[in-house]
Amino acid sequence: MEHYVGIDVSLELSSVCVVDGRGKIVKEAKVASEPEALVYFFKELGFPVDRIGFEAGPLSQWLHAGLTQAGFEAVLLETRHVKAALSAMPVKTDRKDACGLAQLLRMERTGIRRVFVRETRWHLALAGP
Repeated sequence: MEHYVGIDVSLELSSVCVVDGRGKIVKEAKVASEPEALVYFFKELGFPVDRIGFEAGPLSQWLHAGLTQAGFEAVLLETRHVKAALSAMPVKTDRKDACGLAQLLRMERTGIRRVFVRETRWHLALAGP
């Protein structure tokens, strides 16, 4: 069965929600907002993760690079599109946002735009020595 992950990224702890192909919540957790902690969490789930999604933001490129280097398919989602898609929720919490992101990935909504991410090497080359 397929599994999709939504992450609502915060500075210290991120809310993580894993849903299966039918949309049932399989696991929810708070995980440190570091690539190593997230990779460890996903590897300890006991089943493969098909896609991981989170909104573009200050920590996004760092987390995206760490997750893709670990072999996961990480997707950055355009913030305004996510906000519009999740605006129907009457109560917004980090937990519910993470589950909403996972559901968006599961449904493959064409209205949600992905954000292009350049490789970290490109950013380092711009920064110079």
